[in-house]
Amino acid sequence: MITIQSQFWKLKARLLIPVILLVILCSLPFLVNEYITSILVQILLYMALGQMWNLLAGYAGLVSLGQQMFVGLGGYSLAVITEIYQLPIILGIITGGVVSVILAVIISQPIFKMRGVYFSIGTWIAAEALAVYFSNWTYVRSGQGFNITASYELTTVDLYYIALVVGAGAVVLVYALLRSTLGLALMAMRDNESAAETVGIELYQTKLKCFLLAAFVTGITGAALYLSIAYVQPFAAFGIDWTVAMVFMVIIGGTGTIEGPVLGAVLYVILKQYLYDYPGISMIILGIIAIGVIFVAPKGAMGTLYERYGFEILSARRWTKDSQRKKRD
Repeated sequence: MITIQSQFWKLKARLLIPVILLVILCSLPFLVNEYITSILVQILLYMALGQMWNLLAGYAGLVSLGQQMFVGLGGYSLAVITEIYQLPIILGIITGGVVSVILAVIISQPIFKMRGVYFSIGTWIAAEALAVYFSNWTYVRSGQGFNITASYELTTVDLYYIALVVGAGAVVLVYALLRSTLGLALMAMRDNESAAETVGIELYQTKLKCFLLAAFVTGITGAALYLSIAYVQPFAAFGIDWTVAMVFMVIIGGTGTIEGPVLGAVLYVILKQYLYDYPGISMIILGIIAIGVIFVAPKGAMGTLYERYGFEILSARRWTKDSQRKKRD
């Protein structure tokens, strides 16, 4: 009886905490000033980027160095839809995700034939090729880029709620995915591809689904990011700095954890604000911090907390009755 009651209260707490957190997040723009709100916008959007890179590298074992291609496509899709065709912003954001998925389908077959570091380099080369192509494509004004004037119609609070939907949606999506059959297949594939294939997991199909999902959300996030930046230019939009930020967030927060990219995004954005006046050495400092974390806590902050203390907020693990009984014992 006591065990049933304790399980009931645990379930109730798990349901209540997200609701309270969501209420707080929705209320924040009215409790803080505009500057803090703009910082929160960055945190939420970087959190979405981190979740998608972690989904690929931390769960599917796909270490991509070319996720900036989807960020750039999202930004340019928004610019073309709103500037050239004068269509609504929401259509531009969705288009960013759709165009990213189309590109992901096109490059998936040759990219997935590569393994390990070759896959990483292949995705990076694809992103660099897009940067060169867009800088010479007159339809998108070549290297001149776009001023995204549609963003001038939005307030910082408007941007915050767009970022909240994207950031919170990315977390919920990853959580739901990892507790699904596809999530189990991703983690099995990450641990041992040969063993996963032996038990009937289709490696290519599983990788493709994960890659397309990450492309869609990253494209949407890229559009939202450039909505807040209000100007898109090819070598910045397709620059590797975006993926460096994703890698940093996941390493700091914890690879293979849902909470890791959230913590990583908070730390990255705060550090970026403090290092804003040191553009020449900011990346060096971030690199030194990342290397230090790798030596001290190889699994990141949240991974280390779980390993040492069993601390976990959003668990992707699904316990059977036997495992739950052993855990209690």
